[in-house]
Amino acid sequence: MGSMQTEYDLIVVGSGFAGTMTTLNFLEECKKLGKRGKVAMIEAGREGERCGASRWTMAYLRLDKDNNFDSDWKHEMKLVSEGMADMDYCKKMEVEAPVTANYLVEHGVKLNHHQEKNVLLEFNTDQYFAFPEGGGNAIINCLFSHFTQYEGFDMYWETQAQKLLLNDVGEVSGVQARKNDGRRTNIMGKKVMLACGGFEGNKEMLARYVGPKTEKLELIAPGLVHNTGHGLQMALEVGAATAGSPNGTHCELVDRRAKKPDAVIWGHLYGIVVNDDCKRFYDEGKRHLFATFEMIALECWRDHNNSCYFVTDTNTMKRFRPGWVYDTTDQEPEQADTIEGLAEKLGLDAQKLKKTVEDYNAAINDKEFDLMKLDGKGTTGLTPEKSNWALPIKEGPFYGYPMKAQLTFTYFGIKCDLDSKVIGTNGVPIPGLYAAGELSGLFYNEYPPATSVLRSLTFGRLAGISAANEL
Repeated sequence: MGSMQTEYDLIVVGSGFAGTMTTLNFLEECKKLGKRGKVAMIEAGREGERCGASRWTMAYLRLDKDNNFDSDWKHEMKLVSEGMADMDYCKKMEVEAPVTANYLVEHGVKLNHHQEKNVLLEFNTDQYFAFPEGGGNAIINCLFSHFTQYEGFDMYWETQAQKLLLNDVGEVSGVQARKNDGRRTNIMGKKVMLACGGFEGNKEMLARYVGPKTEKLELIAPGLVHNTGHGLQMALEVGAATAGSPNGTHCELVDRRAKKPDAVIWGHLYGIVVNDDCKRFYDEGKRHLFATFEMIALECWRDHNNSCYFVTDTNTMKRFRPGWVYDTTDQEPEQADTIEGLAEKLGLDAQKLKKTVEDYNAAINDKEFDLMKLDGKGTTGLTPEKSNWALPIKEGPFYGYPMKAQLTFTYFGIKCDLDSKVIGTNGVPIPGLYAAGELSGLFYNEYPPATSVLRSLTFGRLAGISAANEL
C-alpha cells in the first residue's frame, strides 16, 4: 500500500453540494487569513458521474423572493420528527441559509424566484420558492470553476475513501482510499470533511437499516450508485454518534416511462392515484403537496408493488401545464377521450378504473374548491377519503401517468455540531473530523422538502470557514 507524500490541510470526501461548498469556503477563508491552505477532494465516481444526486436535482430552495428562509420550517421539523430533530441546528439553518443563497449569487449562480399561483405551499415564503437556473448542476459547475483555480487544490477522481486514519492521540490524520487500479493509498491531512452522501447505492446497508423490499427501490439519479455508505461506516469506526431515522428514506413518485433522472410527477393532489387493481390507496389531498409527496411514494413502494397511476382530466392539465407540477418528466402524459381508453393506454382494467372514477366523482361534497387553502372539498363514503381539492374527473380528454417510487436519499447519519464537526459517542467533537450534507443525520419520519440542498450548502460553508480558522 502506497502513501502520498503531500500532507493536506483538508481532505474533502465527496464532490456534491456539501463537499464543493466546504472546499471553496476553506480556500477562500485561508486566502483571507493569509494562510496557504491545501485541499484534496476525493470522489468515487468518474468525472461525468460525480456528485451523487447534486448534479441531477432541480435544487428547489425554501426561500422567499428576498432569499429569506422559511421561519416555519423549524416548527414543521419538530412536528414531523416528533421532537427528535436538533432544533438548534434548525434555528442555525434559518439564520445562515440566506447568507448561503447570497453567497451563491455573488459567485455567479443565478437564482430564479418562482411565485406559485396554483399550488398551496406550506412554506412561510409568501408562495415563493427559489431554484438555480440550470438546476443543481449549475451550482456544482460554478463552485468547481472557482476552487479549481487555486494552486492548493488537488482532485482525485475514481478514488473511494474507505477508512479514517488516526494519530496516537485519536486525532484524524488522513484517509485510506482505494484507487481505480484497485490499490490502496494513504492520503494524509490535518482535517477531513465527510460529504459523500448516504447509502442509497449499498443494498446490504439498505436491507439492514431500511428493511424488506429495498431491492425494488431504484435510484432517482445515476450518481447515487456511488453513495455506498462508506462515509457512515468510516465515522462509526472512529466513534461517531448518530442522528436521523435508521430506517428512514426519502422517495419520490416518478414517471415510469421517463428517459431522464429525477422525473418527478408532483401533482398527485389534483386527481386520483390508483394501484394496479385500479384502487385508490392514499388520501391525495391529506395535506399540502410537499407534505405528502414523500409519504404517498413510500406507500406505493411498500404496499403496492411499487406501481401506481395518476389519473385526472383536462381541467387540471389546463390549470397546471406548462409548469413544474407535471413537466419535470420528459414524457407527455397518456391521453384518451374516455376513461376506458386511458385505462387501456396505462395497462389497467378499463371497467375497474371507470368504476373507481365514477365512485370518486359521486362521493365529492359541494364545498367550494380553493387551491390556496386546505379547502375541505373532499369525499364521503370512500376508503380512503380524499380530504381536500377533490374535483370531479369528468371533462375529457383524460390524462394519466404510470408512476413508481425512486430513492432520493437516506436519513441515517452522523451527529454534528453547528460548525459541522462530528460529535463522538462521548458527546465531544472528534478532533479534525467534519461531516455535512446527507451524511449528517437530521431527519426523522418525514422530510420537510426544499431544504436538503440548502443545508448541504450552508453547513458545508460553515465547515470550510471553521476548518480554515482552526489551522
